[in-house]
Amino acid sequence: MSSAPSTSDGLFDEFLEDRGHETEIVRWERSYNKKQCPECGGLHEESASECRVCGWDPYA
Repeated sequence: MSSAPSTSDGLFDEFLEDRGHETEIVRWERSYNKKQCPECGGLHEESASECRVCGWDPYA
């Protein structure tokens, strides 16, 4: 599921929600003073824009 909704993503999310599926925007998690990747759990500095471990990008 895309984490930055576009018009087509919004329509797709609405389609899923109408059929009982939950949709949500996936963002960085926090662990102390670090960003934590929601996919693999890798820890990164606050300035990170993508996961260096698995390549997850919150805007992809």
